[in-house]
Amino acid sequence: MVYMENHRQLRVDPGALVPGARSVISMAYNYFTPTLQKPGSPKISIYAHGKDYHKVLKKKLKTFWNEIKREIDPMARGRYFVDSAPVMERQWAAEAGLGWQGKNTLLIHPRHGSYFFLTEIICDLELEYDEPIPDHCGTCRRCIDACPTDAIGPDGYLVKANQCISYFTIETKKDIPEALALKMEDWVFGCDICQQVCPWNKFSMPHSEAEFNPSPEFLSWDPEQWKGMDETQFEVNFGHTPVKRAGFEKLKKTIEQVLASSKNT
Repeated sequence: MVYMENHRQLRVDPGALVPGARSVISMAYNYFTPTLQKPGSPKISIYAHGKDYHKVLKKKLKTFWNEIKREIDPMARGRYFVDSAPVMERQWAAEAGLGWQGKNTLLIHPRHGSYFFLTEIICDLELEYDEPIPDHCGTCRRCIDACPTDAIGPDGYLVKANQCISYFTIETKKDIPEALALKMEDWVFGCDICQQVCPWNKFSMPHSEAEFNPSPEFLSWDPEQWKGMDETQFEVNFGHTPVKRAGFEKLKKTIEQVLASSKNT
């Protein structure tokens, strides 16, 4: 994605975000749930089912950073981030030993899978540092073979944005190419396929964060109710969630296009 080329210096140098930075504290927060939407309904990636994770985790990070300062150094300087600045989250998390970057490019932990958000605190404290862990993808290529749009490179470790379902349903305002819509398997905001097939996610455990739980109405909607969604229903069900980023008009158009394509396959 083109915007990833912006602010390169900030991405590679934590000291550009926090002068005097000496440490990056990387953390992961589980969002996995086995609760599924009604079969046949337009699919929303499970990370976006509940309250916007930016708001939920920012509050927790503020509390944690204040506790660090209280325990270690009240004069410590630092900033905390939740997907909210040009920080190379997966790379720092991998350096910190939270997992390895898998063939689907997501961070995978050998005991917890990949359904988690990544957050960071960049600070001027010198700490004891963890080490990276080995890549355990081996010869597995389930994510590569399962991707319906061939967005993952043939050898893995690369995602082609112009073929990725998440990119077209979240990141861009462009219309979804008809050829791609035919392969989207009813995903209308994000996509979990490469995580669903990953064998390491057999270790995923349900989250315990009440704010990540979806509304019952959202889970029970059938395809016709999704098609008939109005702006008020969008605000009630998604106004507090990451889906808000797409906006009502884009989500509505994506739903109509994807459901129409499903009937033609």
